Amino acid sequence: MAQVHNWHLGRDMEYPYTGGTYDRQFAAVFNINRCIACQTCTMSCKSTWTHSPGQELMWWNNVETKPYGGYPTHWDSRLLSMLETANPGGQTWTKEPGPTSAPYGQFSGQTIFEAADLGQRVLGYIPEENDWKAPNRFEDHATGAPRTGASLPEHEGWFFYLARICNHCTYPGCLAACPRNAIYKRPEDGIVLIDQERCRGYQKCVEGCPYKKSMYRPTTRTSEKCIACYPRIEGSDPLTGGDPMETRCMTACVGKIRMQGLVNVNTDGTWMNEPSHPLYYMVHEEKIALPLYPQFGTQPNIYYIPPRWVPRQYLYQMFGPGVDHAIEAYTRPSRRLLAVLQLFRATQKIIFSFDVEEGPLLSEIVVDGAPMELYDDTAVGFDQNGNEIIRVKVEDPLIERPGKINSL
Repeated sequence: MAQVHNWHLGRDMEYPYTGGTYDRQFAAVFNINRCIACQTCTMSCKSTWTHSPGQELMWWNNVETKPYGGYPTHWDSRLLSMLETANPGGQTWTKEPGPTSAPYGQFSGQTIFEAADLGQRVLGYIPEENDWKAPNRFEDHATGAPRTGASLPEHEGWFFYLARICNHCTYPGCLAACPRNAIYKRPEDGIVLIDQERCRGYQKCVEGCPYKKSMYRPTTRTSEKCIACYPRIEGSDPLTGGDPMETRCMTACVGKIRMQGLVNVNTDGTWMNEPSHPLYYMVHEEKIALPLYPQFGTQPNIYYIPPRWVPRQYLYQMFGPGVDHAIEAYTRPSRRLLAVLQLFRATQKIIFSFDVEEGPLLSEIVVDGAPMELYDDTAVGFDQNGNEIIRVKVEDPLIERPGKINSL
């Protein structure tokens, strides 16, 4: 095993391969507080990529209801139990936030690579066939009916929606587990792909991916997974005139919960210091977006703004020790952050940098008992060449329809 740096964990860890060098890394931020589980993202992906024979049970994008739902069934709780069995009582964090190379403190437990049995590369399991057959199991199923009514910061009865795609991890479990070297990360954007000519359908990638986003197709006897709509990332879609474009699931999002981008990375896998990049700003400057199950050790590149109303202990397990700060920063956003949040789903083109033009004072409100000023600032998004592609105000403009709206 090689030693690689995992900045989610705040330390070096064991991994079968040395870290690769990437020009850019595919990444995204999902705002769970906005998700309405309309499944538009799910169906846009399904109708584009997994509508053929043998793909009936494949959902590269899915939205599951937590805490009981999951696709495949109980994918996360089962692996968490396996990690606890391998390292009883040791899966803990040192909650002392550090520099960019350790923003959440240090994880002192074992990752899926470090907890693997002798002869294994990755700790994992292959789900049963029935586990794939109910992607909407426990949809809208809450923990219990509230007896005293709902109020923040935590609801008595609660659930939330978790939208998931392949995390295109920096240290993928699927890549580590594959005995055929059929899985690789593209150096230009860090997208994780499976070479269909090399794959022999051993399902080691299905076993090794902790998020279960590598799936076996029986008609071809190979595994398949989300490809991050790489033709759109490459700018080959005519809609954007050659500019890099967000994926199908991102652009179809009705709730405007998603922002996808490409970030520059250092040789050790950390992100380059780019405060004007909207993803870097949310992940490293404001620290409102967190990785999903960072303790697995894969350094996933999809980040989540955690839901405000969910018990903190559950969120600590899912997103790590940065939860309190992330929720506080989202609940009372800074003036700059509030403007950046308006850029979600504002354009299909990938935003590489942003600026905020200050506007007049809108109102003074009270949030969590403290005063807060709202300004009608304008968030401006730019493409990779510095050209303006979108501008959005904090306050939605009021548009009055003309008296006659029909042609007759």
